[in-house]
Amino acid sequence: MSLRFEPADWIGVDRGIVNLATTSDGDNYQGRRLGRYRRRHAAKRAELQAKQSRSATRRAKRRAKKEARHAAHINHRISKEIVAVAQRTGRGIALEKLSGIRDRVRPPRDQRATLSSWPFHQLEEHLRYKARRAGVPVIAVDARYTSQMCPRCGHTARHNRPTRDAFSCRRCGLAGPADHVAGVNVRNCARSAWVLVNGPVPQRT
Repeated sequence: MSLRFEPADWIGVDRGIVNLATTSDGDNYQGRRLGRYRRRHAAKRAELQAKQSRSATRRAKRRAKKEARHAAHINHRISKEIVAVAQRTGRGIALEKLSGIRDRVRPPRDQRATLSSWPFHQLEEHLRYKARRAGVPVIAVDARYTSQMCPRCGHTARHNRPTRDAFSCRRCGLAGPADHVAGVNVRNCARSAWVLVNGPVPQRT
């Protein structure tokens, strides 16, 4: 489907584990409940697989399918809401390229299996599909250092993010939720990428 409008601006979307998606508008979709749900089902599947019986194997497969349906439902709801906001406000949707997520999101060792199976790609598929149907443009940008870069002064340093949840620029003092700051940086990357081909950058706010 061809685009119905040229974007007036972009909604940057930062994806993660604790927060499944955080937009540059400050909308946050938490992943804690999904994480707990998946860990509980993973433990039950492990118990069933340890029994090594046909019945246990079938039950483990049913649990895996139920878990996948639950994650898909959550991704469907998140993508629907983000696309609706973009369509209503005449903006496009900016996503960080998936190739950089696993380098940027560094969970503890005991959560690395969770990261490898986390449905980042599925959320992007839902967003792209719904955006295409709504005529909303989607752009993927290189989001390296978006969690460490200050969107106000541009200073980039690991120390700008003292904790997983907090951002505090060591140069200008800008502070806020780290995922929101990353979403703003994703939006700004989209602004720069789009202007190279299509015209002037929208006025920063």
